Order: sequence, then structure tokens, then C-alpha cells
Amino acid sequence: MTFTHIDGRDAGNIRLFALSTCVWCKKTKALLEELGLAYDFVFVDHLEGDAKAQVMEEVRRHNPSCSFPTIVLGDGGRCIKGFQEDEIRQLMGKP
Repeated sequence: MTFTHIDGRDAGNIRLFALSTCVWCKKTKALLEELGLAYDFVFVDHLEGDAKAQVMEEVRRHNPSCSFPTIVLGDGGRCIKGFQEDEIRQLMGKP
């Protein structure tokens, strides 16, 4: 999988699966950046073929409904589905 890395404060491995045209995905990216967190993201709609299938399999493993945005934290033990501002802030220690 090819992710784009955004530098910031290390709060563990944060991976964002998003769609480039999704308003909620854009809000999630903006919130992560506002919080100053390092994260990796991929725009699933920019992928094709095997790469897209592989990413969708990863999303489905954590979020069976395959909704976007999907944030996978750490080794995949925790997943945030959709734009959940309070949950993201709380999880990252920012009220």
C-alpha cells in the first residue's frame, strides 16, 4: 500500500483511509493536522486494480461497512469510522 506521510507529533501509527471527494474525509484530515499529529493517508479513489483491492480488503478488515473516512490506530486494534471529532480529540488527548 502506498500511503502519503504527514509529519507531526507521534501519537502511534495512525492510518487514514479516505476518498478525495469526501467532505468528511477532508474534515478528518484537517482535524488531524490541527492537532499536529503525524499520520499516513491514502485516497482510495485514486487507486486502481490490485492496489485498490488490497486497500479495500484492509478497510473491510477494520470497518466491514467500508465507509469513509476510516482511521486505523496502532496495529489495527482500534478503528474510528466516519468523522468522529470528539472521539479523535479524546483519543489523541486534546479536549
